[in-house]
Amino acid sequence: MLPTPGGQVSPVLIQLLKGVLYQERYPVLWQDLLTFQGQVRNYFSVIGLELLLDEAEGFAFLRQAQATSNGEETEVEAPLPRLVSRRPMGYPLSLLCVLLRKKLAEFDARGGATRLVLSQAQIVEMMHVYMPPQKNEARTVDVINTTIKKTMDLGFLKKLGSDGQQYEVGRIIKALVDADWLKKLDTLLNEYMEYAKRDD
Repeated sequence: MLPTPGGQVSPVLIQLLKGVLYQERYPVLWQDLLTFQGQVRNYFSVIGLELLLDEAEGFAFLRQAQATSNGEETEVEAPLPRLVSRRPMGYPLSLLCVLLRKKLAEFDARGGATRLVLSQAQIVEMMHVYMPPQKNEARTVDVINTTIKKTMDLGFLKKLGSDGQQYEVGRIIKALVDADWLKKLDTLLNEYMEYAKRDD
């Protein structure tokens, strides 16, 4: 599992360093990760990284190690460079992430199916309400479509089929928009609504 004296590095470690490891996409690597989870955590802790693994949802990824202070998470102070970069999220991207998380929470509350699939038209419609008014309506749609692509790059949406009109909501979004965020969703959406009402 860990690097061997011969210099070989486990494919599990390589995939985690590259990005998210999904159970569905990499079943063999996933099983290896579960088997050697403790060793993997120890390995990455040396370089200031923390393994986040969700067995129920079937994904794992790395983040900069965190420590708790007075009940709040703070970055571990160590003479190490940041290995996991932070990605700034503008208004449209953060909005879509919040809306998808809310949709997923409602979907899970109903029970039944495990995969939430939305059409492009549904995504455009639910975002449109919160977007600032534009003189050119096509411009708003372009911004939304660009945001959908960015969300796919982050792994929060997965395109289904060849027509590109259906998307599965990635459950990894639950790791970004956590329970605390979920409690504040209505407040956030109200703030987004107010933002959308402002003049350009």
